Amino acid sequence: MLDSIASVLHQVPELALFLALALGYAVGQIRFGPIQLGGVCGTLIAALLIGQLGITLDASVKNVFFMLFIFALGYAGGPQFFANLNAKGLRLGILCLIEVVVVLALVLLATRFLGLDQGTAAGMMAGAATESAVVGTATDAISKLALPAARIAELQANVVTAYSITYIFGLIAIVIVTSQIFPLLLRVNLREEADKLWEKMGGAQTDGDGVQATPEMVGRAYRISRGAGRRLDALQHIFAGRASITRVRRHGKVLDLEPALRLRANDEVLVIGHRPALVAAEAILGEEFADTTGLNMAVSAVEVVLQQAALVGQPLRQLALPSGVHVAAVVRGEHSMPPLPDLALQRDDVLRLYGTKDGRELNTALAAIGKRVPTGDRSNIVYASIGIVLGVYIGGFTARLGGIPFSLGTGGGALLTGLVFGWYQARKPGMPGIHPSALDMMKDIGLATFIACVGLASGPQAIELIRQYGLSLPLMGVLIAVVPASLSLLVGHFFLKLEAPVLLGAIAGQQCSTPALSAVQNAAGNSTPLLGYTITYAISNVVLPLLGPLIVALAGSVHA
Repeated sequence: MLDSIASVLHQVPELALFLALALGYAVGQIRFGPIQLGGVCGTLIAALLIGQLGITLDASVKNVFFMLFIFALGYAGGPQFFANLNAKGLRLGILCLIEVVVVLALVLLATRFLGLDQGTAAGMMAGAATESAVVGTATDAISKLALPAARIAELQANVVTAYSITYIFGLIAIVIVTSQIFPLLLRVNLREEADKLWEKMGGAQTDGDGVQATPEMVGRAYRISRGAGRRLDALQHIFAGRASITRVRRHGKVLDLEPALRLRANDEVLVIGHRPALVAAEAILGEEFADTTGLNMAVSAVEVVLQQAALVGQPLRQLALPSGVHVAAVVRGEHSMPPLPDLALQRDDVLRLYGTKDGRELNTALAAIGKRVPTGDRSNIVYASIGIVLGVYIGGFTARLGGIPFSLGTGGGALLTGLVFGWYQARKPGMPGIHPSALDMMKDIGLATFIACVGLASGPQAIELIRQYGLSLPLMGVLIAVVPASLSLLVGHFFLKLEAPVLLGAIAGQQCSTPALSAVQNAAGNSTPLLGYTITYAISNVVLPLLGPLIVALAGSVHA
């Protein structure tokens, strides 16, 4: 049966690609406690196994899909990368600097003492740092070396094999140390520290554990008893902008809302706002009731890009929103931040506003914050194609650093143009760009297909590399993941004085490890680790892929 399957795959090698994707993503979804390999690593393992049959695809396939991935990676991270080029971002950027310097030093030491070739060194760095994009930028740099074609193919195969081995061990190590070991070293209860930070930033005590499982914005109807005699403006002050009375009915008649309107006993009111604020509304207003006939009203949710310079760096509570308009969510890059009153806003944050559909308040709020995000679902293919063309062109230039030839390559060039194009589109939200869903597809299918192609080509040589280095690669994978993280822990705790949830989230971000972030958030019980993660993730996600050509050049010099 195996022979018949191999025969079919040899006749139609494209089937091997989709088979690797299917098996890889199925394996990648399997969870071992807090560890999940993910679709990319699963695809690589499947491709290496299928590659033992000697099936390869044309090199142009992996090149095209890698260009799509690396440009989309830069495009998605551009707004946050440039937004974090400020005092706070550069402060946390120290952790990213530690990651880069220590990883480079450890890889070069391993290259010197273990006799690693350029491909194995680059793959080890990509896997241990859990940054898949380095595989692409490194293999692209290797393709430009003045070596025989057979040697280039061997080095590129070593990149993939070393990556697959060290990624697994590096991922397991960074997940365990950030979520389990580091809190013990800090001598803190991470959940308690996260709850304290949540409350310090204006979150309610009941708000932490269930923030992801329940809707942030809700509406409730109350019959006035305890709130009788209070004016609407006084109640708005009590709610502190977290909730608003949007409708008042008295004796079956809906009243006009005025700040001076004084509520009476048995008035029926509709309150819309953040769920934690409404938990306490019954004690302020009166008994909640379910029959909302005559009180219900239509609401709208719109998204706006923050562009007003005066709001950058200000806490969320400082937004002067009209009554009845609330911030339901703050999306920063690819992550939804906790919409807490003391969350510091950044330029190009996307705020999801929630308000009455038939009122003017939403338009007033939009004008005060920035520009509304278009609701269309189409993508500008021309914009994306021009960005990739410019990136490939820029990547072709070569410079000499200390006598070593260095170029960004196809990957580095496309990454940089993606950064600029993504940043510019965020500043001009009305201009047609790439829809977030299309962007996610470009990243996922681009990287997975690229990894599958190089995995298929590397299959026959994978076993030989494993035999050659044995346990050295897994041990280096753990070492390269843990050492920079441990140094960042010391610097972040003793010098930067970061709160434990923020520090651990930042360490997960410097490693670009979403599984580590998930593990830290689960241990923390809320999303406060995102406050550190988004900054270091945005920086490392740009800097680490650029190390691919650099490590190839440096490792070649050390190995020689």
